[in-house]
Amino acid sequence: MRDVLLFLKSNTLALVGLLILLLLVVAITIGPWITPYTPTKLDILHKLEGPTFAHWLGTDAFGRDVLTRIMYGGRATLTIGVGVVAVAFVIGVVFGMLAGFTGGWVDSIIMRIVDAILAFPALVLAIALAAAFGPSLQNAMLAVAITLAPQFARVARSQALSVSVKPYVEAAVSLGLPPQRILFRYIFVNGLGPLLVQSTLALGSAILQTASLGFLGLGAQPPMAEWGADVSANLQYVRSAAWVALAPGMAILFAVLSFNLIGDSLADWFNPRRRSELE
Repeated sequence: MRDVLLFLKSNTLALVGLLILLLLVVAITIGPWITPYTPTKLDILHKLEGPTFAHWLGTDAFGRDVLTRIMYGGRATLTIGVGVVAVAFVIGVVFGMLAGFTGGWVDSIIMRIVDAILAFPALVLAIALAAAFGPSLQNAMLAVAITLAPQFARVARSQALSVSVKPYVEAAVSLGLPPQRILFRYIFVNGLGPLLVQSTLALGSAILQTASLGFLGLGAQPPMAEWGADVSANLQYVRSAAWVALAPGMAILFAVLSFNLIGDSLADWFNPRRRSELE
């Protein structure tokens, strides 16, 4: 813990990222319990009102409190991001470690599939998959997970290749330990650092892609509160009531920024040379 605190003290970007993420988590966790409004309650008489003491970020075209929808939408967006990355992590790491440790035709087949998926731009592939599956939040999550899994597979394979030649792995193989034990007890544990960095960066990408699908109508469906869908629904009022579109857009910006800053800082943490420079 002392090393972590010293690292945060010397790495301003890591501290900023953690503070932004902490504020977002507190807002979406506690906010819905203390707000007097609900995200779907209509109040047409007070539509498109500017920020006031009653509505800190104003109201949208249906009179719904914008701040309340951001807090409820943050629950959906961040939960979706964590779920998507968890699914992509499991799929990508399992196949990536298997390819790197086994080699041969297994490695060739898995990595050719990975290369084929990576040949498509991630957002374009996610849009195509979400459109094929049908517009829904679950299908959007599945589409984004499919686009992120190959990134984890590549990192896991490279870690498996580098760790597999270590003396302790060769000793475990010569002793006849089961391959699954070698994979998870030695290769996975000792190659976890870069995978954690990739996970943090993938969280920002997952949030951005999910919000993009929601913006295009392929993710969360109305009246559910979700940042990307709210930006799309209120974009037509950006000239007359800018707050209704800017507020959820800024929430997406800060969420992605926080995870990117934390991911870059974790990369420095797991790099001994860079870590010693910062300390």
